[in-house]
Amino acid sequence: MSTTKQFTTWESLPDALTAAHIAEFLGISRKTVYELFKLDVQHGGIPNFEIGASKRVEKADLEMWIAEQKQKKSSSRAV
Repeated sequence: MSTTKQFTTWESLPDALTAAHIAEFLGISRKTVYELFKLDVQHGGIPNFEIGASKRVEKADLEMWIAEQKQKKSSSRAV
Protein backbone atom coordinates (compact mmCIF):
# COMPACT_ATOMS: atom_id res chain seq x y z
CA MET A 1 0.00 0.00 0.00
CA SER A 2 1.58 3.27 -1.07
CA THR A 3 0.95 6.58 0.60
CA THR A 4 0.73 9.32 -1.98
CA LYS A 5 1.01 12.89 -0.82
CA GLN A 6 -2.22 14.64 -1.66
CA PHE A 7 -1.21 18.20 -0.78
CA THR A 8 1.99 18.86 -2.71
CA THR A 9 1.13 22.12 -4.47
CA TRP A 10 -0.29 25.37 -3.21
CA GLU A 11 -3.33 24.92 -5.47
CA SER A 12 -4.07 21.49 -3.98
CA LEU A 13 -4.56 22.93 -0.49
CA PRO A 14 -8.09 23.75 0.72
CA ASP A 15 -8.91 27.29 1.91
CA ALA A 16 -9.19 26.17 5.56
CA LEU A 17 -6.24 24.02 6.57
CA THR A 18 -5.86 21.43 9.32
CA ALA A 19 -2.63 20.54 11.09
CA ALA A 20 -2.46 17.44 8.89
CA HIS A 21 -2.68 19.53 5.71
CA ILE A 22 0.09 21.84 6.91
CA ALA A 23 2.29 18.99 8.12
CA GLU A 24 2.03 17.17 4.80
CA PHE A 25 2.59 20.31 2.73
CA LEU A 26 5.61 21.51 4.74
CA GLY A 27 7.04 18.04 5.35
CA ILE A 28 7.00 18.37 9.15
CA SER A 29 5.21 16.42 11.86
CA ARG A 30 1.71 17.25 13.06
CA LYS A 31 3.20 17.58 16.55
CA THR A 32 5.44 20.39 15.29
CA VAL A 33 2.46 22.11 13.66
CA TYR A 34 0.52 21.96 16.94
CA GLU A 35 3.54 23.40 18.78
CA LEU A 36 3.60 26.26 16.26
CA PHE A 37 -0.13 26.79 16.88
CA LYS A 38 0.63 27.28 20.59
CA LEU A 39 3.27 29.95 19.97
CA ASP A 40 2.26 33.59 19.84
CA VAL A 41 2.22 34.89 16.27
CA GLN A 42 4.80 37.56 17.19
CA HIS A 43 7.15 34.76 18.25
CA GLY A 44 6.85 32.70 15.07
CA GLY A 45 3.56 30.89 15.71
CA ILE A 46 1.17 30.02 12.91
CA PRO A 47 -2.03 32.11 13.11
CA ASN A 48 -5.02 29.83 13.65
CA PHE A 49 -8.61 29.74 14.82
CA GLU A 50 -10.75 27.13 16.54
CA ILE A 51 -13.89 25.38 15.41
CA GLY A 52 -14.94 23.52 18.52
CA ALA A 53 -11.87 21.56 19.58
CA SER A 54 -10.33 21.65 16.09
CA LYS A 55 -7.81 24.22 14.95
CA ARG A 56 -7.79 25.62 11.43
CA VAL A 57 -5.60 28.01 9.45
CA GLU A 58 -6.71 30.14 6.55
CA LYS A 59 -4.63 29.41 3.47
CA ALA A 60 -3.82 33.13 3.10
CA ASP A 61 -2.54 33.23 6.71
CA LEU A 62 -0.25 30.26 6.07
CA GLU A 63 1.10 31.93 2.94
CA MET A 64 1.80 35.11 4.94
CA TRP A 65 3.42 33.08 7.76
CA ILE A 66 5.74 31.31 5.31
CA ALA A 67 6.74 34.65 3.76
CA GLU A 68 7.48 36.06 7.25
CA GLN A 69 9.65 33.05 8.11
CA LYS A 70 11.61 33.50 4.91
CA GLN A 71 12.01 37.23 5.63
CA LYS A 72 13.27 36.53 9.16
CA LYS A 73 15.79 34.06 7.78
CA SER A 74 17.12 36.48 5.15
CA SER A 75 17.24 39.33 7.71
CA SER A 76 19.29 37.24 10.13
CA ARG A 77 21.80 36.45 7.37
CA ALA A 78 22.28 40.14 6.59
CA VAL A 79 23.40 40.92 10.14
